[in-house]
Amino acid sequence: MCYNCGCGMADDDHDNPKNITTKTFEEAAKATGIKADDAKRFTKELLEVEEVAKKSPATTS
Repeated sequence: MCYNCGCGMADDDHDNPKNITTKTFEEAAKATGIKADDAKRFTKELLEVEEVAKKSPATTS
């Protein structure tokens, strides 16, 4: 989908290389020596952590 716009087309960057596509994950994975599926999984996990952090009330000490 270009993953960032929600169109559902994972390989279409809509003529803008700044959009996130499957190729983005493949290139990032190659740069770090991991599989593209792992890069996607790690990204998903981080996004989930960030979502939880946003929903959690801030604590002060």
